[in-house]
Amino acid sequence: MTTTESRTTAMEYAVGALTDLTPGEGRTYTVGGRQIAVFLLGDGAVRALDAVCPHRGGPLADGQIDDDLVVCPLHQYAFVFDTGRCTAPGIDPVRTYPARVHDGRIVVTAG
Repeated sequence: MTTTESRTTAMEYAVGALTDLTPGEGRTYTVGGRQIAVFLLGDGAVRALDAVCPHRGGPLADGQIDDDLVVCPLHQYAFVFDTGRCTAPGIDPVRTYPARVHDGRIVVTAG
Protein backbone atom coordinates (compact mmCIF):
# COMPACT_ATOMS: atom_id res chain seq x y z
CA MET A 1 0.00 0.00 0.00
CA THR A 2 1.31 3.44 -0.94
CA THR A 3 0.48 6.53 1.04
CA THR A 4 0.48 9.89 -0.70
CA GLU A 5 1.06 12.87 1.54
CA SER A 6 -0.01 16.31 0.45
CA ARG A 7 1.52 19.27 2.21
CA THR A 8 0.93 22.96 1.75
CA THR A 9 3.58 25.37 2.78
CA ALA A 10 2.39 28.48 4.55
CA MET A 11 4.42 31.60 3.96
CA GLU A 12 4.59 34.77 6.00
CA TYR A 13 4.18 38.06 4.16
CA ALA A 14 4.95 41.49 5.58
CA VAL A 15 2.19 43.45 3.87
CA GLY A 16 2.64 46.93 5.27
CA ALA A 17 3.34 49.09 8.25
CA LEU A 18 0.95 49.04 11.17
CA THR A 19 0.79 52.82 10.80
CA ASP A 20 -0.89 52.29 7.39
CA LEU A 21 -4.10 51.40 9.27
CA THR A 22 -6.29 53.29 11.69
CA PRO A 23 -8.13 51.37 14.43
CA GLY A 24 -11.50 50.29 13.08
CA GLU A 25 -10.27 50.34 9.49
CA GLY A 26 -9.53 47.69 6.88
CA ARG A 27 -7.26 47.66 3.87
CA THR A 28 -6.80 45.20 1.00
CA TYR A 29 -3.37 43.75 0.24
CA THR A 30 -2.23 41.25 -2.36
CA VAL A 31 -0.76 38.32 -0.45
CA GLY A 32 0.58 35.28 -2.27
CA GLY A 33 -1.55 36.15 -5.31
CA ARG A 34 -4.73 36.57 -3.22
CA GLN A 35 -6.65 39.67 -2.24
CA ILE A 36 -6.75 39.72 1.56
CA ALA A 37 -8.45 42.31 3.74
CA VAL A 38 -6.51 43.23 6.88
CA PHE A 39 -8.20 45.01 9.77
CA LEU A 40 -6.84 46.85 12.79
CA LEU A 41 -9.18 46.44 15.73
CA GLY A 42 -9.63 48.96 18.51
CA ASP A 43 -7.52 46.89 20.90
CA GLY A 44 -4.57 46.86 18.46
CA ALA A 45 -5.13 43.29 17.22
CA VAL A 46 -5.02 42.61 13.49
CA ARG A 47 -7.31 40.22 11.62
CA ALA A 48 -7.16 39.02 8.01
CA LEU A 49 -9.64 37.33 5.70
CA ASP A 50 -10.56 37.11 2.02
CA ALA A 51 -11.14 40.61 0.68
CA VAL A 52 -14.17 39.74 -1.45
CA CYS A 53 -17.63 38.88 -0.14
CA PRO A 54 -18.80 35.59 -1.69
CA HIS A 55 -22.35 36.92 -2.09
CA ARG A 56 -21.81 39.61 -4.74
CA GLY A 57 -18.12 40.50 -4.58
CA GLY A 58 -18.39 43.33 -2.08
CA PRO A 59 -15.12 44.84 -0.80
CA LEU A 60 -14.91 43.58 2.79
CA ALA A 61 -12.06 45.97 3.66
CA ASP A 62 -14.59 48.80 3.26
CA GLY A 63 -17.02 47.20 5.71
CA GLN A 64 -17.90 48.23 9.25
CA ILE A 65 -16.12 46.21 11.92
CA ASP A 66 -16.25 45.42 15.60
CA ASP A 67 -14.05 43.13 17.67
CA ASP A 68 -15.66 39.98 16.24
CA LEU A 69 -16.77 40.59 12.67
CA VAL A 70 -16.87 42.66 9.51
CA VAL A 71 -20.06 43.66 7.70
CA CYS A 72 -20.01 43.75 3.89
CA PRO A 73 -20.84 47.28 2.70
CA LEU A 74 -23.03 46.07 -0.19
CA HIS A 75 -25.68 43.90 1.45
CA GLN A 76 -24.75 43.87 5.17
CA TYR A 77 -23.72 40.21 5.42
CA ALA A 78 -21.47 39.80 8.46
CA PHE A 79 -18.39 37.53 8.59
CA VAL A 80 -16.79 36.37 11.83
CA PHE A 81 -13.05 37.15 11.99
CA ASP A 82 -12.05 33.95 13.81
CA THR A 83 -13.85 31.47 11.54
CA GLY A 84 -14.85 33.30 8.35
CA ARG A 85 -18.42 32.09 8.89
CA CYS A 86 -21.23 34.31 7.65
CA THR A 87 -23.87 35.03 10.29
CA ALA A 88 -26.63 34.77 7.66
CA PRO A 89 -27.75 31.36 6.43
CA GLY A 90 -26.93 30.34 2.87
CA ILE A 91 -23.87 32.58 2.39
CA ASP A 92 -20.54 30.82 1.98
CA PRO A 93 -17.79 31.56 4.50
CA VAL A 94 -14.61 33.43 3.64
CA ARG A 95 -11.14 32.13 4.35
CA THR A 96 -9.31 33.57 7.34
CA TYR A 97 -5.56 34.03 7.70
CA PRO A 98 -3.29 34.32 10.74
CA ALA A 99 -2.12 37.91 11.14
CA ARG A 100 0.16 39.60 13.63
CA VAL A 101 2.37 42.63 14.10
CA HIS A 102 6.15 42.21 14.13
CA ASP A 103 8.53 45.18 14.45
CA GLY A 104 5.79 47.57 13.42
CA ARG A 105 4.90 45.57 10.28
CA ILE A 106 1.68 43.64 9.60
CA VAL A 107 2.52 39.99 8.88
CA VAL A 108 -0.04 37.68 7.24
CA THR A 109 0.41 33.92 6.87
CA ALA A 110 -1.00 32.41 3.69
CA GLY A 111 -0.21 29.32 1.72
